Order: sequence, then structure tokens, then C-alpha cells
Amino acid sequence: MRPSNIELLRHRPFTVLLAARTLNMLGFAFEPVALAFGILHLTDNDKSFLSAVLVAQTLPEVLLTLFGGVVADRLPRVWVLRVGQSINFASWVSIGVMMLLDVRSLWAYCTLAVLGGIASAVIYPALTGIIPEVTPAHLLQQGNSWLAMGMSVAKLFGLIAAGTVVAFLGGGVAMVIAGSIYVCGVGLSLMLPSLPSQAGTSESMVKQLAEGWGEFRSRQWLWVTVLAFSIIVMMLQAAHGVLGPYLAETELGGPQAWAKVLAGEATGAIVGVLMSFLWKPRRPIFAGVALLLFWAFPTTLLGLSAPLHWAVIAMFFAGFGYQIYGVQWATTMQTQVPPDKLSRVAAYDAFGSICLGPIGLIIATPVSDAIGIHNAMIACGAVLFTATALALCAPGVRAVRATARVVSIDGELVAS
Repeated sequence: MRPSNIELLRHRPFTVLLAARTLNMLGFAFEPVALAFGILHLTDNDKSFLSAVLVAQTLPEVLLTLFGGVVADRLPRVWVLRVGQSINFASWVSIGVMMLLDVRSLWAYCTLAVLGGIASAVIYPALTGIIPEVTPAHLLQQGNSWLAMGMSVAKLFGLIAAGTVVAFLGGGVAMVIAGSIYVCGVGLSLMLPSLPSQAGTSESMVKQLAEGWGEFRSRQWLWVTVLAFSIIVMMLQAAHGVLGPYLAETELGGPQAWAKVLAGEATGAIVGVLMSFLWKPRRPIFAGVALLLFWAFPTTLLGLSAPLHWAVIAMFFAGFGYQIYGVQWATTMQTQVPPDKLSRVAAYDAFGSICLGPIGLIIATPVSDAIGIHNAMIACGAVLFTATALALCAPGVRAVRATARVVSIDGELVAS
């Protein structure tokens, strides 16, 4: 491993962030398996119930992410992160307790899922802004790679553990474990330096949103990729949020089978991170988006009733490609967007990426009922491939080059 990669691990603020984010991902990895199969077991495989809860979780993310970006630029980002993590703890533990008590109230699950969605709306923009605050400018890609490595390892371990816990102890126990781990993440975040906000609070939130929008729309690689990703997320929400778990429960052997599929993704992500330590493509966005084409294959294979191990292998390559894309995407944003506007641009990125997600959750059940669950999965794969291929045709996606970090000094943008 290069000396610069080891050097970064001696930088205490970064290692604290790395530990906190890794621990949070460990808790987060329990959620998709625990929530999906906990509700399916509780409701006798009611896809509509599961869809409603997932919509309740994702709608606040869509509606409040832009607000979260402004908040993360106006207030100390570490404090925003702590509040979001605390809300996550309360919502997921409460859902787990309700599952253990055999509560079947849809409105109660949806209410708590809304709280989880609110937390997500502020956590992502705050985290995106914190990374360059605690990472030396010349080590940003290495920093993003280490963060991705920690998250990938935690996700792999968490998914395997979640599948086992759900199978033997139930989704309620797994949800309580997931929520409890967030408390540890909050504790670690107390060790992070609480830097003052860079954007200030004298301007109105509307004006600050407008400034963030100007930064976002001025870069074609940003809005084209986010547009494509919104379609990708819509299809993945339908395929992996509802249809995949239902298919696993009814045809593939239950939560452990689905955990294997997700573990394939996490394993591929680890390999992808190792590659990102070594590979710095000259056209990082084009290279990253091209690797997203892998996402079309696992969904298609599940629709074709391929053996489970083929779906796991396909998810390995999907995770491999996505993790390289994620590192290149984060590094490019952090180097090309001024730091005082970074959380707002990250919020537009998150908002655009997830805004169609609830539609995927809503249409998953009626479409699969109309054309069959296998045909619906194949259709998702076809749309995934098409959306990604079209993004690669955009000149801005092909043209953007790796560069040094952009910083703002007395109103002037310069490369550090």
C-alpha cells in the first residue's frame, strides 16, 4: 500500500470519522434485511404493507434533503450529524420493539419510518461536507477510499449477521441491534472537531438554496449523472426494496438467501475500494458511470430465475462497480465544488438521486401483480441498463477530468 494511504491513518480527526462512519454502516446494514423480512413475517408476506413503510421512510428524504443541505452549510456539520444519528437510534429501536411485541399498526410503523427518513435527509449532506474538513486536501481520494473500505467491510459483516439474526431471532431483534449501534456512532462523533460553518447564517435559506442550485446546474456532469441515478434508484427501490425480498421469501429460501445476494454486493464493494486506492482515472465520472452498467445484471438474472449463485456473482460486480463510482464521484465533488457550498450541492445530488425512489416502491406491487414478478424484475434490469448507457453519451460526463481541490479564498476560487 502506498505511504500516503498509511499517512492518512495517522491523522486523528480522519481516523475518528472513519471509525464513526464504519460503525454507523454496521448498524445501517442490518436495516434492509431486518425491516423487510420483519414486516413480511409480521404481515404474512404483505407486499403492500412493506411498500407503504418504505415509502414513508423515503418521502421525507426526498422532501427534506435540500433543507438538510442548507442546514449542514449553516450550522456546524458535526452537530447536524449527531442529531441525525440520534433520531435514527430512536426510530429503528422503536420499530424493533413493536415487532417484538407483534404490533401490526401500519400508521405506527410509517410514523417511525418517517423519523428515519428525516434523519437521512440531514446525515448525507453533513457527512459529505465533513470529509474535506478532516482530510488533508492532497489525500482526498485516499480518504474517500478508506471511508468506502470501512463501510464495505461493515456492510458485508452486517448483512451476514443480519440474515442470521433475522432467521433465528427475528427482525425485531435485528432492528434493535441496528438502532443500538447508532448510539456508539453518536459517541464516536463527540470526538470529532466541531468546526464553524463556512456559509454563515445572514443570508436567507432561499437565497442559499438558489446559490447551491446555481453550482449544481452549471456542471453538466453533475446533473446528467444525478438524473440517470434517479432512474437507477427508482428501479433498485422496486427490485431490491420490495420485489427481491419477496422473491427470496417465497422462492429462494428466505432472509438468508437475500442476505447472500446483498453480501455479494458488499464483497464486490471491498474489492472495488482496493482498486480505488490504486486507480485514479483521468476521466473519473465517465469511468465510474460506465461501471454502474453492472447493476442491470443481478436484477435481470433474478427475473430469469437463474440459480442463486449467479445472482450473488452478478451482485459482486455491481458492488465492485458502484464502489469505484462512489469514490470517484465523492472525490470529484469535493475537488470541484467550493467547500462553503458543498453540503448544498450534495443535497441537490441526494435529492435528485432519490426523488423517484418512492415511485419505484409504489409501483412495485401493482406492476408485479399485472405482469408477474419475474417480468417486473427483468424490466427493471432493462431500464437500469438504458439509463446508465444514456448518461455515458453526455459530453460533460465524458469530458470532466480529475483535478485538485477547489477552495474559496476571499471570494476567489483557487485549486489547493
